[in-house]
Amino acid sequence: MLHRPLWTVKAAQGRPGGDSGRSRVARRGDVMPRTPNATAGSLLGFLHAGPMSGWDLAEVAQRAVGEFWSVTRSQVYRELARLAEDGLVEVGERGPRDRRPYALTEAGRQAFLAWLDREPEPEQIRFPLLLTLSFGRHLPPERLAAFVAANRRVHGERLARHLAEREAVDADVRAGRHDPWALATLDFGIRYETAVTEWFDALPEAITGPADAARKRPDE
Repeated sequence: MLHRPLWTVKAAQGRPGGDSGRSRVARRGDVMPRTPNATAGSLLGFLHAGPMSGWDLAEVAQRAVGEFWSVTRSQVYRELARLAEDGLVEVGERGPRDRRPYALTEAGRQAFLAWLDREPEPEQIRFPLLLTLSFGRHLPPERLAAFVAANRRVHGERLARHLAEREAVDADVRAGRHDPWALATLDFGIRYETAVTEWFDALPEAITGPADAARKRPDE
């Protein structure tokens, strides 16, 4: 069962050296396919729901994990090609809109479980505004205040969206239409966005600027 988009911190992709780092596992005697990286592993996970085209997988990934894990359309197609090469997915005939469906193989199921069983790396939060704030003294105060206000709006909107979704997801879990892991990630998102918005609200006026000025957008 697929998750809804739930929280917004983007975790670091893969191990040091990028998402392309891969180890090896045994398959079919001495043939050694690559162990899926995090992006490929997630695609194998989505394919448990049934065959999907690369386009569909990109859409599903964006809806399911896009708010806390970045998966681009180009990454999806690149990883699918590698998964097919390693025998972890099968490529079907071209269908509507010239799209080819990808189906999970038994080797793909085993590779997915091997990937999922690995301990996740610690997250590394990437917060562009914090980088800008680190050098805030070099910006005009009103410009910095506009950046802060714009980011505060984004996080406030995300929090409102998560809170609105919480009741529906909770009802789905109780009715057996959604798994409890989705609710756990949603609760993380609510707590994270709550903490971030509280941090914004506690910033001094030297950073946020006067109330009227802070409401301006950066492009105004």
